[in-house]
Amino acid sequence: MPKETIRVVICGDTGVGKSSLIASLVKGKYIPNVQDKLPPISIPKDYSSSPYSPKNTILIDTSNEDVTTLHKELKTADVIWLLYCDHDSYERVSLYWMMMFRSLGLNLPVVLAKTKCDNYDDSTVNLLSEDTKVEDQEFIPILMEFKEVDVCIKVSSRTQFNINQAFYLCQRSISHPVAPLFDSRVGELKPLAILALKRIFLLSDEDQDGYLSDPEILALQKKCFKKSIDVNELANIRELLEDVSYSEIDGSSGAYYEPGKGMTVDGFLLLNKIYAERGRHETTWGILRAFHYTDSLSIKAKVLYPKLNVSDSASVELSPKGYRFFVNLFLKFDKDNDGGLSEEELRALFKCTPGLPHLWSATNFPYATVVNERGCITLQGWLAQWSMTTFLDYKITTAYLVYFGFQEDAQLALQITKSRKMRRRNGRFYRSPVTDRKVFNCFIFGKPNSGKSSLLESFLGRPFSEAYSPTIRPRIAVNNLELKGGRQYYLILQEFGSQEFVTLENRDKLKECDVLCFAYDSSDPESFSYIVELFNKHRERIEGLPLIFVALKADLDKQQQRCQVQPDDFSESLLIDHPLHVSSTWLSSLNELFVKITEVALVPGDSTVGLPLESKFENEDYKQTVIMLCSTAGFVALLSYTFVKVFRSKYN
Repeated sequence: MPKETIRVVICGDTGVGKSSLIASLVKGKYIPNVQDKLPPISIPKDYSSSPYSPKNTILIDTSNEDVTTLHKELKTADVIWLLYCDHDSYERVSLYWMMMFRSLGLNLPVVLAKTKCDNYDDSTVNLLSEDTKVEDQEFIPILMEFKEVDVCIKVSSRTQFNINQAFYLCQRSISHPVAPLFDSRVGELKPLAILALKRIFLLSDEDQDGYLSDPEILALQKKCFKKSIDVNELANIRELLEDVSYSEIDGSSGAYYEPGKGMTVDGFLLLNKIYAERGRHETTWGILRAFHYTDSLSIKAKVLYPKLNVSDSASVELSPKGYRFFVNLFLKFDKDNDGGLSEEELRALFKCTPGLPHLWSATNFPYATVVNERGCITLQGWLAQWSMTTFLDYKITTAYLVYFGFQEDAQLALQITKSRKMRRRNGRFYRSPVTDRKVFNCFIFGKPNSGKSSLLESFLGRPFSEAYSPTIRPRIAVNNLELKGGRQYYLILQEFGSQEFVTLENRDKLKECDVLCFAYDSSDPESFSYIVELFNKHRERIEGLPLIFVALKADLDKQQQRCQVQPDDFSESLLIDHPLHVSSTWLSSLNELFVKITEVALVPGDSTVGLPLESKFENEDYKQTVIMLCSTAGFVALLSYTFVKVFRSKYN
């Protein structure tokens, strides 16, 4: 946001014309007799100017006789407008004034102006080139020695020469600071500016060919400045870059402009370097701010992380617009059109971001979702990965939408589901049916080596492996599946390894869970007792959640469980379904399990511990079916009664 009010403190040796300059600026003409020190003067914003200009600018005149007040005013300043007029006052700029600013600990932009340049006016300045060069040479040592000095300019209160321009430069030093962009001592763009501009180049290079074509330059101009670039200016840019053969921006060689292709990234950097050298850095800022960069060259936090009102029991998912954006992004970077993103294509895709999200690295991307035979993430896996990311931490998604160049407010790519409601039956609370969600989260618990990891691998369509590798850190898998009627959902499966007990003790973590899946090895007689112990220890936290039991490794010989209660009896005592028998080698059983998990997430009451199955009537689809059947039966009964009555009256 532009600064509302800026304070410009005008200082310099006695007699350099501080008060005359202020009066000339305010009145628009030369005032011959002005008092020694003027009171503070407020100048409101000209609303035809840049939207980043301050709403109000206060000019503070100073006197060298009261040093204490001078120091006080300087410490409250936003900009220092330092004046000199002759050789003696020029020498004191370096020896006295700049040293004073530093001794006061000031880190403010300084606009240096040579006053009483009465021989200049707007019509003659370009004709007096030799004299201009002499005075420019006065500025160079100061610019080289003092990084605080933003710009130097010649002015005249008598002829009004450059008065308004100098005032604009004071405002611009705040609204469009050159210091973050350009190092005047070495004459180069600063590293952060180069990184930001390179990212903007990548986002503007729509066809990803390494060049900004004329249509892409025009599109960038339209985005940044809301108007088309002048044809002559585009030709001038092209001619300027074509005249230079090799890059000097970052030490690399290469053409700045390729005929028939367009501007290279080095050409884009050179162009912005020239803007900074020629005092046109507001053009560079126009580009940067269109891509949400702040004065510190970081992207605005409120753009990366827009505030969403999400209740504890609601979730966040991608909206259709969000899915469409990620589909287009995938297709844009799948250069070989093989349906997968290779490591090279992923590097190119994430080049305009800080890199892979930490959540992805921590969950073994891309192997937490669907990949092809070469290990490249597919479009199916890509969309599943972002569905999972949005569900688990939507702030990652909003930030990366901005990094990837999403043109609108990132909130438009998301949608918030309805808050989960709790109902009560027979003294027990349970979750009401879900109607508006497409992403569900399932926690899987079970004894080590019971087959949980193989289950996750099978969910991602990977072949069964006999090799056993114990799960140390939590694992995750996400994929989409289709229910009857063509309804599409995304299912997240998580196993926790050695952190199972910790997870079940964490109430906040359990709030993220839609279905608890307790899995045991049906061929291991010791496996189910682990489940019973786990359940009994954490029963208080589990009872309000939907729960299913799964008997894994069902292709092996079934064993009687060495446990005080058998799986079927235990599930009956909890008033939930018997365990599903599943094997990673039986594809139909796997599909049945994943569909079952999703259906339980949609209608949690049917699988909530201790809740009678009457709760199924809370399912709207089921209720409508029952109502329809009852209505049909009633209609048939009424029709039969009428037919019998008519028949009897006719024949009696």
